[in-house]
Amino acid sequence: MNEDQKKQQVKAMEGTSSADVKSDQNKDYSQYFQTSYTPPDLKQAKKRGKEDVSILYNFDIPEDMQGIGKGKKFLIRTYGCQMNEHDSENIAGILLQMGFESTAVAENADIILLNTCAIRENAENKVFGEIGNLKPMKLENPGLIVGVCGCMSQEESVVNRILQKHPHVDLIFGTHNIHRLPDLLKNAIFSKEMVVEVWSKEGDIIENMPRARKGKIQGWVNIMYGCDKFCTYCIVPYTRGKERSRRPEDVIEEVRHLARSGYKDITLLGQNVNAYGKDLVDMEYGLGDLMEEIRKIDIPRVRFTTSHPRDFDDHLIEVLAKGGNMVEHIHLPVQSGSNAVLKLMARKYTREHYVELANKIKTAIPHASFTTDIIVGFPNETEEQFEDTLSLMREMNYDSAYTYIYSPRDGTPAAKMEDNVPMEVKKERLQRLNALVNEMSAANNLAYQGKVVEVLVEGVSKKNEDVLMGRTRTNKLVNFRGTDASIGTLIQVKVTNAKTWSLDGEVVETVGVN
Repeated sequence: MNEDQKKQQVKAMEGTSSADVKSDQNKDYSQYFQTSYTPPDLKQAKKRGKEDVSILYNFDIPEDMQGIGKGKKFLIRTYGCQMNEHDSENIAGILLQMGFESTAVAENADIILLNTCAIRENAENKVFGEIGNLKPMKLENPGLIVGVCGCMSQEESVVNRILQKHPHVDLIFGTHNIHRLPDLLKNAIFSKEMVVEVWSKEGDIIENMPRARKGKIQGWVNIMYGCDKFCTYCIVPYTRGKERSRRPEDVIEEVRHLARSGYKDITLLGQNVNAYGKDLVDMEYGLGDLMEEIRKIDIPRVRFTTSHPRDFDDHLIEVLAKGGNMVEHIHLPVQSGSNAVLKLMARKYTREHYVELANKIKTAIPHASFTTDIIVGFPNETEEQFEDTLSLMREMNYDSAYTYIYSPRDGTPAAKMEDNVPMEVKKERLQRLNALVNEMSAANNLAYQGKVVEVLVEGVSKKNEDVLMGRTRTNKLVNFRGTDASIGTLIQVKVTNAKTWSLDGEVVETVGVN
């Protein structure tokens, strides 16, 4: 591409927008929509087979889009889980390679992308609120590209709502085609049409996409995509697709690269991370095998999320019990303490099975901290069943828990159930549950009083710029006074004050891992 062509593209980006043809909400603009969108068939999704998924190593920025972002800025707002954070790192990496610069100020941005979460109604409401907030900015700056991506984009109802009510959005793409961003952005820049490309088919595994990681201390490493569990309340299997594992050698090389780059803490990611390897037809290889290999890599801390109790096997427990860089923190979502509710949720384990598994882990790793996820107010949940959840919480003695009121997701089996628990009852149960979680967290933290713990220093506290913060191997947050030179290192801290959700301490000495 010559310089004149590049200038023409930049000029097009500055002055062309779908807002030019979509200013009238009452007009039929369907003729202007560039779409590659087949609504996901939820019934077919559950019947999907294990057809081959391609692994591609040839990602590249098209020649005509190289340098298109020179002098331009982008802003990505990320909602939801660690997988979305990981996806945003890939999106940012692609935009940086195209010449764009990152900005945290929306008014300075030439591209604003909302990377969305579909797991709860509240998350979707926040996104639609932000889409609405961007409309005045778009009217003031027609050259601004506004895009929506992530899990919400995989929902037919969401796409239709944007098409009908938010014509200032220029670009919609899903979770399976992030690698297509340069081409999609090109269409959004040059076209006066809303560009929509959402794939219902499973995504391929794209190995060499650029990634702009946040910081140099902690890193995400995605090891698999999708989920095959189909819990009745969960939209993830539909928005993220079937389980697809990366090749072990590719994961291990990425971890080695992070170790060489000085990272101290990595998290292996998957919607159902314990199912890793089950789709690798040419080998018998699971998460335990992968962790065994990663144990040999010189990186201080390794963790993984999110687990499903059905796939947490004995081999994985055996590997974790060896310690080393395997941290003593287990996040094991249970969702409910009632067998009847667990059956309605299609979790396909019982309370007894869950407790047996947890006790097996605790026996192998005595000092492990346990955290979990709990949903209250699931359809048909009775007071007695909720009390079962409270009793399980006491029996497990969790260090903390992520607690939520049930949120129906359109297209899931649970959404068709009668939501017969009044909202005031749901809120009251959540309050009681959180009070118990706070009580257990405070008691468990009190056990750290006076002890010396190893802390990975992550940075300056968000609440006090004179205080540093970091985490223990059991994922306890520790605040202490120290020098900025210790950021990114492992140090010894004596706990002087145990609070409900954090620990205060004073530095004893460094461990020598820098």
